[in-house]
Amino acid sequence: MIVPVNRERLLQRFLQYVQIGTAADPHSETYPSSPQQKDLSRVLAEQLVALGVADAHMDDHGLVWGTVPANVATAPAIALNSHVDTSPEAPGDDVKPQVIVYQGGDIPLPEDNQVIRVADCPELADLVGKTLITTDGTTLLGGDDKAGVAIIMELVATLIENPQLPHGPVKILFSCDEEIGHGTDKIDLAQLDAVAAYTLDGGGAGDLDVETFSADGVLVTFTGRNIHPSIGKGRMVNATRAAGFFLQQLPDDSLSPESTDGRDGFIHPYEIEGGVGRAELRVLLRSFDTAELTQYADRLRQAATATEQQYPGLAVRVEVKPQYRNMADGLRENPRVADLAEQAFRNLGRPVRRSIIRGGTDGSALTEKGLPTPNLSSGQHAIHSLHEFACLEEMIEAVEHLQELLRLWSETTE
Repeated sequence: MIVPVNRERLLQRFLQYVQIGTAADPHSETYPSSPQQKDLSRVLAEQLVALGVADAHMDDHGLVWGTVPANVATAPAIALNSHVDTSPEAPGDDVKPQVIVYQGGDIPLPEDNQVIRVADCPELADLVGKTLITTDGTTLLGGDDKAGVAIIMELVATLIENPQLPHGPVKILFSCDEEIGHGTDKIDLAQLDAVAAYTLDGGGAGDLDVETFSADGVLVTFTGRNIHPSIGKGRMVNATRAAGFFLQQLPDDSLSPESTDGRDGFIHPYEIEGGVGRAELRVLLRSFDTAELTQYADRLRQAATATEQQYPGLAVRVEVKPQYRNMADGLRENPRVADLAEQAFRNLGRPVRRSIIRGGTDGSALTEKGLPTPNLSSGQHAIHSLHEFACLEEMIEAVEHLQELLRLWSETTE
């Protein structure tokens, strides 16, 4: 049995959450990287307590924990996770959400002549008549991942209001800094104490994400020699010019986000700063084949050697830091976790697609740590852009899917 979802309450939750700016800061050394993330975490912890989740709390790191107690004593504990932070790649403060009933065609936004075009978002063709939440054209919406947060919160309310819905212990975890690769840094799996987890951090409807990129981050540092340009002949070594030469050694017609799709990996230089004496370049390495990351890093080292040869006196340092690994590696060891999620879609008579993500989620890191965690749809579209929007009906479907998924888990044992 599926209990109807409180549509208006879910919408109002989402609208409240997106108006709390929580952009992560990739240059911060703290956790969470921005204090505003704790603002939302604090609200969520208070709301969980108000719903009757007795152990709900925000810890010192801004993580929110809570448990909906089991009503099936033999059922295993299942965790649900979403992240409170939003991408730093576009403005995330002062969000002004717009709620519309989509009638088809392009969607003009109120500010800056921004338009969500069907040509850029072909999924709009399937959303005519649906309730969409957009931005005003000046900021992100924050549906990634506040749609997931709202879905989990509404599920908690539904389970507590309807004790006839069968489930084991439901562990709630809202994390920080997922967008900058640190979402699971402070998560204690022993404290979570679940046999499986699901992230609510996916796209439209019916996606079951079972494979992600493996990912490394690279910092390339160019150390030159600065001196007044009037006396620079034979003495200046320009780190900025060297960084440009280095970039020319990298392919842009292959192995780049602009030229790849599907299962192709890439090398993505995404940020550069500095001056004559020192410059820093940040690069993302992504591949579905973890071993390829080593090959990509070797290409960067080769480019570094060529750059040092081109600019005598220059020093180039390449530092590689692992970020996350393909969740498929861990999910193969426990196929039941994805199989039950797929079965829940089918039991509801809904299409389901086992998908790959050209990116990662907290589920990538949780799976690598030993907790199998596929990713589920949460109604997000055009993420990380000013054209981001969410679909309320798809969020409702996600709450319904979780009800059925927890029922299936209640019929299993550890």
